[in-house]
Amino acid sequence: MPKPVAIIGQVILYGAFAAFIGYFATSPRYHQVADDVALIKLSISHLGERECRKRSPDELAKMPPNMRAPLDCPRERSDIRLEVDLDGQPILQTVMRPTGLYKDGVSTIYKRFEVKAGSHQLAVRMNDNLVKPGFNFVKEERISLKPHQVMVIDFNPDQGGLFFR
Repeated sequence: MPKPVAIIGQVILYGAFAAFIGYFATSPRYHQVADDVALIKLSISHLGERECRKRSPDELAKMPPNMRAPLDCPRERSDIRLEVDLDGQPILQTVMRPTGLYKDGVSTIYKRFEVKAGSHQLAVRMNDNLVKPGFNFVKEERISLKPHQVMVIDFNPDQGGLFFR
C-alpha cells in the first residue's frame, strides 16, 4: 500500500501540472490579426469555359453521319481573369490557369487580405472565357467589416456567380 505522504505528493504534483496546462490553454491570448484589422479571404475554384467554334456546313458534310456535332469543342479550358479592387485601388489582378495534363481541370485561387476594419467599397470582376472581352461576372458592394471579422469572396454559378459572405 502506498504511504499517505506519497499520495499527497502525487496529488500536489498532478494539480500543479493541471494548473500549468490550464493557464497556457487560455493565456496569453492569441489573435490571428491585429485588433483593428479584418480579413478578406478570396477562395475560388471554377472551370473555365471551353472555346468552342461552330463547324461550317461543308465541314459537317465531310464527316461521317454519327460524328456530325455542330460545335467543335477542344478539351482545354479557358484561363480565368480575376480582378479585385478595394476602395477603388486594385489589390489583385491575376490570370488563373486550368489544372490537369490537358489543361481541362479546375482553376483555383486562394488569397488572404488584411484590411482595416470599417466600411469599404469592394469590387470583384471575373471572366471565365478570355476569347470574349470584358467580364461576365461582376460583384460590387459596400461592405462593413468589424475587427477580427472574416469575410469570404466565393463563386458559385448556382447562386448567380460571385458572392460575399
